[in-house]
Amino acid sequence: MKQFLFYRLPKRILDIVVSFVALIVFSPIFLVIAVIIKFSKGTSHVFYAQDRVGQGGKHFKIYKFQSMVDNADQILKSDDQLYQKFVDNGYKLPTKEDPRITKIGAILRKTSLDELPQFWNTLIGNMSIIGPRPVVESELVEYGDEKRIQKFLSVKPGVFGLWQASGRSNIGYPERAEIELDYVDRANLGLDFKIMFQTVIAIFKGDGAF
Repeated sequence: MKQFLFYRLPKRILDIVVSFVALIVFSPIFLVIAVIIKFSKGTSHVFYAQDRVGQGGKHFKIYKFQSMVDNADQILKSDDQLYQKFVDNGYKLPTKEDPRITKIGAILRKTSLDELPQFWNTLIGNMSIIGPRPVVESELVEYGDEKRIQKFLSVKPGVFGLWQASGRSNIGYPERAEIELDYVDRANLGLDFKIMFQTVIAIFKGDGAF
């Protein structure tokens, strides 16, 4: 009860207020990005929805601006060597080596503008502004045994998180898993504000973004 009153409730209120304001303030940017993507080659969609695992193991659709070509999944899975590098590299590929990413997509990912639609995820409640980054089902194995996985899934995933603030894609597994689990252990409003500040700095520096 104490944790709910002094952390979870104010955290949820902040999530609603911040995401609502962000969606309004960034709406002109949303429109510009949407128009550019719409007239870009290689993709027919403005938004990309992907299945992720959320709090309590509940699956949800995470939203991003489309930064890849329409047949991105087929391209990745059709090349065994590329897919293995994707897995070994923490389920990511450097932008310059990723044949799936469009020209505008490379810019969106470098600046993290592709993540802006996740404020909608936060507003409707399946994500938080701050929390461990949501993963796909196959990625859960990186977090260890069932006890550690359940611990990871005990909080809402975040738009921003301690892993991003610590170096983003410069930090791969297993260190990433330890950082995310450390957040679960230490979660409080003070840490959340610190992570927000550090992540904004990391985004402006372009550190670990791909």
